[in-house]
Amino acid sequence: MALPFLVGNSFNHNIGKTKFHKSHHFDICNNVTQQVGETKPGIGGEPRPDQIVPPATSEIGKGTKQPTWVAFDQKVLSFDAFYQEAISERREETFRIHECKIYFYLEDDSIQVVELKKKNSGINQGTIIKRHRIKKPYPHDNEFYTLEDFNINETVNLYSKNFKIVNCDKFTQEFLYKLGVRLQDPNAVPNDPYSSYRKTVDGAQQPLRPYQKIDTLKQFLEHDRHVLRFFCLWDDSENMFGDPHEMILHYFLADDTIEIREVNPPNSGRDATPIFIKRQKLPKISKDLPLPGQLADRTVLNVFGSMHTGGRYILDSLKTGEINIEYYTSQDLHLGDTINVYGRPFLICDCDNFTREYYKTKFGISTFNPVEYKKKDNIARDSHYPPYNGFGSEEDSLSNCKSIIPKPPQKNFMKFMEKDKHGLESHVLQFKAKLDSNNPDNQNRNFIISYYLSDDTISIFEPSVRNSGIAGGKFLERSRIKKPDQPLNNVTLSEYYKAQDLFIGQKVNFNTHKFTIVDADEYTFKYMESHPDEFPKSNLKTLLAQLHKINKEQNGLLGKKLLSTANEDNDQIGFSDLKTVICELLPEITEHELIILARHYTDDTLAMEIPASSILAMAQEQLRRANFEDYQELLNNFKYEDQSGSGVLNQQIIWRIMLSLRVPLTRDLLHQLIENFSTDDQKVIHYEEFVNNIEWRRNTQLGSTVSDPNIWKGYKKKVKVDKVNYKRLLNDVNPDEN
Repeated sequence: MALPFLVGNSFNHNIGKTKFHKSHHFDICNNVTQQVGETKPGIGGEPRPDQIVPPATSEIGKGTKQPTWVAFDQKVLSFDAFYQEAISERREETFRIHECKIYFYLEDDSIQVVELKKKNSGINQGTIIKRHRIKKPYPHDNEFYTLEDFNINETVNLYSKNFKIVNCDKFTQEFLYKLGVRLQDPNAVPNDPYSSYRKTVDGAQQPLRPYQKIDTLKQFLEHDRHVLRFFCLWDDSENMFGDPHEMILHYFLADDTIEIREVNPPNSGRDATPIFIKRQKLPKISKDLPLPGQLADRTVLNVFGSMHTGGRYILDSLKTGEINIEYYTSQDLHLGDTINVYGRPFLICDCDNFTREYYKTKFGISTFNPVEYKKKDNIARDSHYPPYNGFGSEEDSLSNCKSIIPKPPQKNFMKFMEKDKHGLESHVLQFKAKLDSNNPDNQNRNFIISYYLSDDTISIFEPSVRNSGIAGGKFLERSRIKKPDQPLNNVTLSEYYKAQDLFIGQKVNFNTHKFTIVDADEYTFKYMESHPDEFPKSNLKTLLAQLHKINKEQNGLLGKKLLSTANEDNDQIGFSDLKTVICELLPEITEHELIILARHYTDDTLAMEIPASSILAMAQEQLRRANFEDYQELLNNFKYEDQSGSGVLNQQIIWRIMLSLRVPLTRDLLHQLIENFSTDDQKVIHYEEFVNNIEWRRNTQLGSTVSDPNIWKGYKKKVKVDKVNYKRLLNDVNPDEN
């Protein structure tokens, strides 16, 4: 029951309000006062008592948990509609029917109208109204179209165009049925008078008898991007200033067209035209150019009246007067044949592999005899360069002769990356050599020759000997060394020493200093043995083949001498005795080949190893002399690399960290030290134990010094070869007798 409207019984509606602003409702235009705020709110933004606020969107979907833009995402209602356009001053039509699709988007009540495209209509079709919310016409222009306004046989006015809805799709029917909307019966779109007239005119143009059907689509789909390539020759030498021209003929199987391109050799003096003949059908006999209309597919015999006044024309079904032109096809192109290209004879000389397979599959041609068409006079000849003038390197001077703009010589970067130092793999071959001299003071001097495989350079180092009177150290800077007895001003590049030229027993001449190689380290022997193709002197198979040949020619003399020289109690023979026997049979064998043979068949695999305690003592001594005490930083780097916290690291990681922190240890000593502390199976090191052992202040190795100061000269541990198993050697030399 409502209270009477008396004093004291009414409520103050302004209590609690904070906004009392007024909207702009009136304005003056052309000295006339007008109301412009019909849609604006009242005081404080509240609706006016007489104001009707239209709903923002449709009422469907209200009350659900999800918002409309989520519940109706990608859900669109489709209606079939049409609108009628009035046409004036045309006898053929007085109106025109436009078929459309009306799309209603449920998520925001937006509408899109798309006109269906018709062939050759001459009208801009497609989207005629973009997607947006559309207002209703006057007097309801303050409202928007919603879903309740759309139904079959209903008319909607969209921007002064009346769209008659005649049908909808299945999804729209089911959606409206669930909402309880009763759909009316669908109707058909009325016929367009002008479209009917066009169909009548086009039907009159059809011949009474069917034409020959040419199915070019099938050929295009089967052979699209299939091109036959032929190499041709056009010999124009008979004409003045003419010469042979090399051509490439492309035959497109998709439409039987031909394209010809010219191949211009370097410095030919011709214009670099990309195409000699553009893609077209090539006639076998070239005649005058046909007049326009002579090569049409259809021929019009007579024309009666005007097409706009109901006239008609008659087509020539018999093709009377048609010009018959024969074109080149794939059947006419064969190797050795000459084709006519607009009066120019083209000799087909060769083709590519795809063309050969095509002719073999389709025509059964299996023999292809190419025609030699390239001149042999264009063979590249050896260039003669001036002799070396002595300025710069030979490669730098030679590169200035090969180009007008001087360029630096290019180095073998791939070889450098492959043969450079990588982890514990140094790719440096080290040999021990003696100076070949008559001076007694020089005969006892030892040298270490290092050959770097990355750039073929050589360096020589002389170990210092106490009280010798000769200061040791670097004897030759790292560089490439030329072989002796070469002319100074040579036209060709000089020959340099390679890795194959260095082996035990070889005499080399380095810048007028003669050396004799007497030994090598273990890494050098293993590298040569693992690369027998690069080092012939270390190829065991070649050496066994020579021994097999000599032993067979001399009726097993090798086995008899080895049996007579060796001890009968075991299968061993001394290295010196083996050397004497083999040198009698093969006088040209080298010392290096004998060592490679003995290393393979020795049973004494004990290495000339320095005790682990001595290695550790030498490492501590070097660290003590350098006053190295950054053990905590070394341990922190190890722990940083050990992300899993296992307490062990790989050998390569230990090697990298030791080098990065510049630990004052020689590389060979550091390598041997890492080998001693690593496990045999996994090659890992307990880094805390490693750091504690090399700390020279706490863990000094007493009594573990090296007695012989010359026992460590930079060589890695080397396999000792004193005894050789001659029976295994004879079994490999004579495998047929086993």
